[in-house]
Amino acid sequence: MMPRVSFTPPSPCLPSLPVLERLLPALPPTLRDVDVPRLFREPFILSGYRPVGLSWRCYVLSLFQMHNETVNAWSHLLAAACLVVRFTAFAVLRGGGILGFRLQGPEGQGFSVDVSSLPLVLYVFSAVTYLSCSAAAHLLQSRSEQAHHSLCLLDYVGVAVYQYGSALALCLYSSDSAWTQSMLGKVFLPAAALLAWLSCITCCYAKINFRRPYPTHRKLCQLVPMGVAYLLVINPVAHRLATCSWTNRSALPLHFLQVVLFLLSAVFFSCPVPERFAPGRFDIVGHGHQLSHILLSLCTLAQQEALLEDFLWRRPALVREFGEERLLLACASFFGLALCCAATALAMRVGACDLMDAWDYLLKSPQLKKLLLLNVS
Repeated sequence: MMPRVSFTPPSPCLPSLPVLERLLPALPPTLRDVDVPRLFREPFILSGYRPVGLSWRCYVLSLFQMHNETVNAWSHLLAAACLVVRFTAFAVLRGGGILGFRLQGPEGQGFSVDVSSLPLVLYVFSAVTYLSCSAAAHLLQSRSEQAHHSLCLLDYVGVAVYQYGSALALCLYSSDSAWTQSMLGKVFLPAAALLAWLSCITCCYAKINFRRPYPTHRKLCQLVPMGVAYLLVINPVAHRLATCSWTNRSALPLHFLQVVLFLLSAVFFSCPVPERFAPGRFDIVGHGHQLSHILLSLCTLAQQEALLEDFLWRRPALVREFGEERLLLACASFFGLALCCAATALAMRVGACDLMDAWDYLLKSPQLKKLLLLNVS
């Protein structure tokens, strides 16, 4: 009887294992708060920190590692993907030709710019921008102090861009004629742009000029301008919620939902709960900043859904009511605001770096050391 021999064909993946090992290096374990510099520590979060000084690739791959920033990154990345997929489906199935693309137009296939849809496209772009900047900041900021500050400033720029993108879309799609003709409606977009820029400036200033442990007025420096900006941006929606019947417009319950979700997100962003009451228990999953991220992602998804409904409602008469030149000017102001915020953050970051370099130079200066020794003696 012939002996039974088993034969397993060689796996096609074996030759690629060295390549995969180079592409996917083993990530170091997470650390306790006492093992990382004070800059990277969060109140009441005792573990789950990534080591400082690794390669950029390690921080990118840490997206697939459980640490105290994993949920923050994934919540906004998934929300950005959902926004893009939903908007694409809407443009194809219900948008009637976003940007004027029509498969069967009067002269066959063609492409023309529909001004009435440009604010909606800019809104989606602004939402994806802030979600992506936030995810990048949380994923990569642990590499160094310079990376931490630079990415946080990038995050603030994304938030300011989203503020004005929301203001633009809510003003043009979600307001009624009574609000549009009011005094606030006439100055709404310039005021929203100014407040978005001010929010970016104050957040960047607070990040650069305060060190841990942060004083209370640092949080106020960030929250007060952003709170005032939100109260202005949401004003067209608040007016409709207060004056219109919710049964006639399917978008109004969605607008109410996004307001509730944003307020809950602001509460968890402002207060370190529940980790304050159980330090160390919510390090990886469940701390306040993660809950704020999840609620804000849901808020953005609800806001987009409401704006899609409002877009279908207002699109036929939008150009007639506002005028094509005014719509184009409003869309152009979006890029102006984005440029101002980016330039402001860059200037403040470069200025802070120059100041830190000058301070380090003074501390290492032999002349300064001699002067200190003379004073001591």
